[in-house]
Amino acid sequence: MRKLTFTVLCFCLSLFSGCQKTTPAVDIEAEKGQIQSVLSNYVASVENEDLDLYAKCLAHDADMVNFGSMGEPIVGWEALQKVMEDQNAALAETKITVAGTKIYVSEDGKLAWATCLWDFGAKMAESPVLLPVRCTWVLEKREGRWVIIHFHKSMAMK
Repeated sequence: MRKLTFTVLCFCLSLFSGCQKTTPAVDIEAEKGQIQSVLSNYVASVENEDLDLYAKCLAHDADMVNFGSMGEPIVGWEALQKVMEDQNAALAETKITVAGTKIYVSEDGKLAWATCLWDFGAKMAESPVLLPVRCTWVLEKREGRWVIIHFHKSMAMK
């Protein structure tokens, strides 16, 4: 009887382990490459005042909250759009130099965060502006593509 019980138990365990749902492995390096592309497009959109490209980089959530390097929290996609329109009207010749980008991807490949440093340069009414900025990004994979769902920028004290 013990032998039969042991055999049935082994059969059930092997059946159970064979029926478990397996998730495909995530190619973390490939995901990091896609995320780097989103972050590069974000920078290009700011430098070129390209609001269409900017819109492709970000989620359009009404309840998302972002923090620019100065000012109040920016709540929702529409408010963020307005901030960028105002920034484009106020600044010219924007150039962003990015350094030290680090990208982290969750094991399931659905969430990521990144950090980097910017030297943000532009002209405001013919006066040069140079800001050292620390950036943190949170991205989510939606419908097969990465979008920024939150960012936080702050002035770096050098």
